Amino acid sequence: MARDTTDNRPIEAIDELVDYLAAGSKPKDAWRIGTEHEKFPFYVDGHQPVPYEGRRGIRALLEGMQKTLGWDPIEDAGRIIGLVEPTGQGAISLEPGGQFELSGAALETLHQTCREGNAHLAQLREIAEPLGIRFLGLGASPKWRLSDTPKMPKSRYDIMTAYMPKVGSHGLDMMYRTCTIQVNLDFASEVDMRRKMQVSTRLQPLATALFANSPFTDGGLNGFQSWRAEIWRDTDNQRSGLLPFVFNPDFGFADYVEWALDVPMYFVIRDGRYHDCTHVTFRQFMGGALRKTVSDGMPTMGDWANHLSTLFPDVRLKRFLEMRGADGGPWRRICALPAFWVGLLYDDAALDAAEDLTKGWSFEEVQGMRDAVPVEGLATRFRNHELRETAREVLAIARLGLQRRAMKNREGYDETGFLSPLDEVVARGTTSAQEMVAAYHTRWGGSIEPVFLEHAY
Repeated sequence: MARDTTDNRPIEAIDELVDYLAAGSKPKDAWRIGTEHEKFPFYVDGHQPVPYEGRRGIRALLEGMQKTLGWDPIEDAGRIIGLVEPTGQGAISLEPGGQFELSGAALETLHQTCREGNAHLAQLREIAEPLGIRFLGLGASPKWRLSDTPKMPKSRYDIMTAYMPKVGSHGLDMMYRTCTIQVNLDFASEVDMRRKMQVSTRLQPLATALFANSPFTDGGLNGFQSWRAEIWRDTDNQRSGLLPFVFNPDFGFADYVEWALDVPMYFVIRDGRYHDCTHVTFRQFMGGALRKTVSDGMPTMGDWANHLSTLFPDVRLKRFLEMRGADGGPWRRICALPAFWVGLLYDDAALDAAEDLTKGWSFEEVQGMRDAVPVEGLATRFRNHELRETAREVLAIARLGLQRRAMKNREGYDETGFLSPLDEVVARGTTSAQEMVAAYHTRWGGSIEPVFLEHAY
């Protein structure tokens, strides 16, 4: 999660909010790939979580990264909570439980994306290893209970922590005990945005199955292939999950704005201070609901940008599209997730094929698939066959899309190789989660401790 936005332009009308989203439209030659990945820091000695303070804490890790990279610090109430590259090309931030996130630069190719990820992990190891810290690539914290998990000193997280138990049973688990890999992708127009959002919304449960990687909680098996995906089913349903209106044939920017206007806010920032605004929607804010309680209590474009960042549908629309369905995972998955979506969405013929494959899928069908995937994974039944068969078709489309992009590295290889981890999942017929469960029952001897060796960065 990147730095919260400051933009003091006042909002006069709802049309301006629609125009804000539409302004993200870019010609195809300006489309980029922005990859985000989170991981759990832990102490090598004892496999315990890393607190913020202390000689070997998160703060020391961030300060070490700042010296190494020369990036600008992001502060909250005088405490360093992240770093940003001086020209805005990338940021490092903290999730609520100390999950360490790289929000990558906007890059042209998957080769660049993979180099960026590898460089980040190498830099992180250089700083972290002398502190006795390593990082775990899973979708959920496998060992530590919520009460064992440290809290990062970010004001927005204090507000969310108080609010989440009021609106769902798993909000705090989502905040403190999950990790994801995401990719942010561009669109050319409202029509292009609609096609990409509809295709990716329908296929998001498939991505969840392919990347399922969170079978452990509280030190043992939790019964899920993606516990992370399961907890999103009851986190804050006003702002998360599948959006039915996205399936409408005329879906557009205005529909997303109308939905977002009626979702309760988390906060506004005034004079560097976060104000709890969970009692009002953005529409009420525009109507003057905060005039008496917050200085400058009318909305700005910065408030709107921040509000959009607190909405959590499976595919999020900002001035780009965010694919949000995948668990965190090992380093090869950091490249595989953007490869999957770029192959499907950035090639015209691939997008046509993906649209043809999925256009008849109803909201109810996709919701049913979404509900089953956390337990069943690729064995989920969809239209009288297993999702694994759909995965074969979709990966074939993505591969052809990447071939046609013909983005080659110095050795002459195109981007299709980044799909290999997903090809392996489909060929085996078992997800990473199932492989870990099998290891737990056999060579791990009923212990999850080996996960800290085999799935660490």
